[in-house]
Amino acid sequence: MYPVAFKIGALTIYWYGVMAALGFLAATLVLRFTRRRANMSEDDVGNVMLIAMIAGLAGARIFYVIQFFHQFRSRPLAVFRIDQGGLVFYGGFLLALTCLIVYAKVKKLDIVRVLDALTPGLALGHAFGRVGCFLHGCCFGKPAAFLGVRYSAGSAAVARYGDQALYPVQLYEAAANVCLFWFILYLARKGRRGSSMSAYLICYGALRFVTELMRGDNPHILGLLTPAQLIGLVLIPVGAGLLIHFRKNAAEEA
Repeated sequence: MYPVAFKIGALTIYWYGVMAALGFLAATLVLRFTRRRANMSEDDVGNVMLIAMIAGLAGARIFYVIQFFHQFRSRPLAVFRIDQGGLVFYGGFLLALTCLIVYAKVKKLDIVRVLDALTPGLALGHAFGRVGCFLHGCCFGKPAAFLGVRYSAGSAAVARYGDQALYPVQLYEAAANVCLFWFILYLARKGRRGSSMSAYLICYGALRFVTELMRGDNPHILGLLTPAQLIGLVLIPVGAGLLIHFRKNAAEEA
């Protein structure tokens, strides 16, 4: 596609990195808006976003390297070139979640309310990231029956599918994440404790399961489901169980 945003001398700036930075900025602004229900200070917002960024990038890259290890056998230093793409969202999500739970415990914050405040920005930031995937040419789709896009010669998509038009699944997921952002933002502001976090797990798990049906780059386990679909199938019942739990607690407290 159009992976290079611009060059400054020998320095090359990639669209993937630009969109990731914009997504991080958007998520930070949203968290500053939602932080009060979690009793978070401005310092907490900065700390939480720094933890989420570092742990998220590390976890996302580790999962990608594990999943596509064959790409790095002959060039191990490429493991560190995250500016060129190659992140697995679930890996970043799980490691960032673990680190945030530790931070909330140390700072004596309500981790449920912290996650309620954080999830709207997560959805919006993820939307920016998926646009970056599209511009970079990664996370491409399968051959499309309608509304397909053709990738540039030499790209991974062309190497796999030739000149066939593929589903722009990255843009579909970006649009769905924007819709999810507005829904989760409403719950973060108006909903009960835990409703935003729980709804995010349910909705994103289902969303990712569906979009994976159009993905053309991910491996399948035993020829059936992709790793992301398996994780999605775990997130949906976990989110539903948490939602029931929090609603029950709210009813008992009332």
